Parts: sequence; structure tokens; C-alpha cells
Amino acid sequence: MRGFGSLLRENKQQTKEMSNFMDMLQNILAAVGVVLNGLPQGLLALTYGFASVPTALAFGAGIGGVLIFGSVAPISFQAETITLAGSMGKNLRERLSMVFLSGLIMTALGLLGLLGLIIGFAGGAVIHGMMAGVGVMLARVAVSMVKDNRLVGGVSLGVGLLIYVVCVLTGNPNALVYTIVGCVVISSAVGYYMGQRPKELPAEAMGKLSVKTPVFNISVLRGALAIACLTIGANIAFGGITGSIAGADVNVDHLTIYSGVASAVSGLFGGGPVEAIISATAAAPDAIISAVIMMALMAVILFTGLLPKIGKYIPAQSIAGFLFVLGALVTVPIEGPMAFSGEAGSPIAGGATLVVTAIVDPFVGMLAGILVNLIGL
Repeated sequence: MRGFGSLLRENKQQTKEMSNFMDMLQNILAAVGVVLNGLPQGLLALTYGFASVPTALAFGAGIGGVLIFGSVAPISFQAETITLAGSMGKNLRERLSMVFLSGLIMTALGLLGLLGLIIGFAGGAVIHGMMAGVGVMLARVAVSMVKDNRLVGGVSLGVGLLIYVVCVLTGNPNALVYTIVGCVVISSAVGYYMGQRPKELPAEAMGKLSVKTPVFNISVLRGALAIACLTIGANIAFGGITGSIAGADVNVDHLTIYSGVASAVSGLFGGGPVEAIISATAAAPDAIISAVIMMALMAVILFTGLLPKIGKYIPAQSIAGFLFVLGALVTVPIEGPMAFSGEAGSPIAGGATLVVTAIVDPFVGMLAGILVNLIGL
């Protein structure tokens, strides 16, 4: 007959095992939630011609970066960067070249530890103005999508606005996750019921692992610099938020290194851009393990060609509601007031950056803001 001490030790072991199981379950659930958030944005990347399999390499690089640096900040698709790269490139080769070159630029900045210097030189008002300007760009793309497909785009916009407002009013912390899933699923279902069938994604959507020789011209250089400027702001903002959720410091230079390598490798082989995100994996019991699981799941989905198959049933315009909410209701209201507050620098510089970014691109917008700062306005 076993003694009391033996039973007590056994009970403690069972309790520990149950606790470990529950922690891992929460790690997995958080990772799956972030994957669901990333899939529609991945479909947006495919509509611009970025291939699925090569982008899986980017998530592999992200896994390596998180493990090497012990970082809680994963990388994934980001609608702002995808939209910028897709709209600035005249053709697929230019888009891929922009992604590749911007990745090299970010890697170099991270290795040299220059992120802090750049932010200090540009000023907080300029960075916030640039992010707000990108929000305007996203809203404009969303409106264009609604014009392209009034049924799917219109339903997506209406559903996205409704879900986001309800989530905000009820204090739901996952407002953007519910918004993107809801507007994509419901608008796609309505389009299918009304007889609309999305055009099949081209065979290149899956892609093969072959080097796509970059092209270098003024348009590519400008696009790469614009993407780099946007990524600088995103890495600082999103990396910081993810770190605060996890209760850990995120080294922005480390994040910039592995996100830059990921985009460079992806673009070189035909894939799309990736960057830092605000990730729910940070709230998991083990933020690093959850981040690795999330990126591994994304890599599998992309490498097996599952994402292009999903694209056969989801119109590109189904993401219009999410893009509008992200741009007009999230990015601009948060970043705009900070650009004009005067606490982060000259409100005139912030305003100039916002307007020029929205009209032209983030790189020219940042230059405009820096110029205003140098003039002393």
C-alpha cells in the first residue's frame, strides 16, 4: 500500500502535467487565431502575383530569427506592406525586386543598429504621420475594391464596419480578428450565393523555388525605400506592442534583421513581403513557442499550396472591409492625433508627412517631413 507522501507526489506530477497541457493548448489556440488573421492577407498577396511556396521560406526565416534571438515578435503578412508593394510595382518583376531590395535594406539597418538613429533624426511626428498616411492609402484601396465589385466589396465593407463597431462597443479585444474573418467569410458566401465565382488564381500562385533575377531602376529603388520606411515604423510600433503584451522587451534591431532576411529571401524566389505584426501569440503562456507554432503553420499552408486553393472560393474584394477598417478606423485615428499633438515633434512636419505619404508614398512622405523639420517649421 502506497504511503501518503507517494500519493502526494503523484498528485503534484499529474497537476503539473495538466498545467503543461493547458499551457500548450493555449499556445496552439493563440497561434491558430493569428493564422486565421493572416490567411486573407496572404490571399491579398496572391492577387498581386506573389507566389505561395517561396513565401513559405520567409516564415522559415522568421522561425529561425525568433529562436536565435529569443524574440517574442513573430512576422507574417501585413496588408499595408502588401498593398504598397503591389500598387507601386508596374509588374510582378518590379514588385519582387522591391521586396528583395527592401529586405536587404532592412537587414543592413538591423545589423548596423541604425533604427534608433533614423527614428531620432526623422522625429516621432514624421513617423506617426507616415503611418497615418498609409492608413489613408489602405482606405483608398478598399474603396477601389468596392468599385471593382460592388456586391462582394460592398457587403465586405458593411459587414466589416458593423463587426468592428460592435466589438469596440462591447470591449472585445479581438476586434480586428473578428472583422477580417467576418467580412471575408460573409462577403464570399454572399458572392457565391449570387452566382459570382472568383477567377482562379494563376498557376504561378503556388510558385516554384527558382531565383527571380531582380531588376534595378528608379521605380524599383523608390518602391523599395517606401517599403523600408513603412517597415521601420511597423517594426517599432508593432514590435513594441507585441512585446508589451508578452511583458518582454523586443530588440527592434534584431526584429529588423530577421524580418529583413525573410522578405529578401521571399522576394528573391518570387514570394511576398512579411514584417512584424501585432500578434496574439504574445498573450500565450509561452510567447516564443506560440510564435514558432504560428509561423510553422503558415509555412505548411503556403508550401503545400493550400492558400491558392482557398483563393478559388474567396474574391479579392472580400478583404475590402478589413482594409477600410484597418486604415480609416484604426491606423488614422491612432497615428494621426499623435502626428499633430506636438508632443512627438512638429505638427506641421507630421501633417506634411501624412499628406505626401497618402498622395505619393511613404518614402517621399518621410522626406517631406524631414525637410519641414530642417526648415524649422
